[in-house]
Amino acid sequence: MTIESVRLHELSLPLVHSFQTSSHRKSHLTHILVELTDSAGAVGWGEIASPSDPFYTSETADIAWHISTEYLAPGLLGADSSTPEALETTWARIRGHEFAKAGFSIAAWDLASRASGTSLATALGGVRYEVVAGVSLGIEPTIDELLEQVQRQIDAGYRRIKLKVAPGWDVEPVRAVRSAFGDIDMHVDANGAYAEGPEADTVFAALDTARLTMIEQPFGVRNFTAHAALQQRIDTPICLDESIVGIDDLHTMLTLDAARVLNIKVSRMGGLSVAKQAHDVAFDAGVAVWCGGMHEFGIGRAANVALSALPGFSLPSDVSGSDKYYAEDVIEPPVVAVDSVVAVPQGPGLGHEVRADWIREHASRMHETTKEAAL
Repeated sequence: MTIESVRLHELSLPLVHSFQTSSHRKSHLTHILVELTDSAGAVGWGEIASPSDPFYTSETADIAWHISTEYLAPGLLGADSSTPEALETTWARIRGHEFAKAGFSIAAWDLASRASGTSLATALGGVRYEVVAGVSLGIEPTIDELLEQVQRQIDAGYRRIKLKVAPGWDVEPVRAVRSAFGDIDMHVDANGAYAEGPEADTVFAALDTARLTMIEQPFGVRNFTAHAALQQRIDTPICLDESIVGIDDLHTMLTLDAARVLNIKVSRMGGLSVAKQAHDVAFDAGVAVWCGGMHEFGIGRAANVALSALPGFSLPSDVSGSDKYYAEDVIEPPVVAVDSVVAVPQGPGLGHEVRADWIREHASRMHETTKEAAL
């Protein structure tokens, strides 16, 4: 079978609760949904979870739209759809733009696994029927409001809490949460907000006493040496996120002992194939991994659940229920967590029905690339 058409749908969904990181606050998200149709009429869906602003990555939603419409979609027309790898070769020469590639990669894997009647988790090599989810909490206006948010998630059954931190909002909120909630599984994420120096040393020395599961991405994206030096000074494992875009970055991390935990994000790494490869490399090296998220809608969230079924995902992943972030989602049924556990779908592909008509009705813009139009 070959790809006959590529449809792109840009969609915005409001967040149930606004989310503050070290760089910005967001109250809604705009993502691009990828719909691939082959010559047999089979359909695969993916999600480009690029942020709207260039804070986490330089690849914004507008940039991803341009790359998708001008390069990725045209390159797929007529391509062999029998395997995800066959489709991924069509964009191999495009440098960067991992978020856009990831959306097309998810669609390719969904299309191929649906056509074969196989679940996406099984196609990837998953071994679990359920995965443990954690929840990520942003920076709140006050510590009391943070404690209310933590209580709400614990009441909902979540066993792991991740707190966003930044200079000026770090040691005190962590101590407050630890004091209020005892020995919960907790880690912090700085999104690279700290600069090397005595002030950062003091902060991380204090956090090292807080019994954290990990300290995620304290320094800048390319600063492997700073992470390696900090890892030698503290007992708490460092986790890298933004630093690991490709497999070469992972090898650098391992060689320098710059971190002892890896956050694997499908979007950041350019798709499911490279995410699976990163899992395999880390697993062989004895490095714990977990699946991070970009507040994906249901399509991307379902792909994350499938990936988290692989054997090396030993830590809770950012695959919490859709209702934590969105009042209404793009799939049926939505991803649901019960006492912090999410079932891994066993149906073909993503294992969820995509609400195609609803997506088309609510999309802010759409684009279609077809073989007929290209002739």
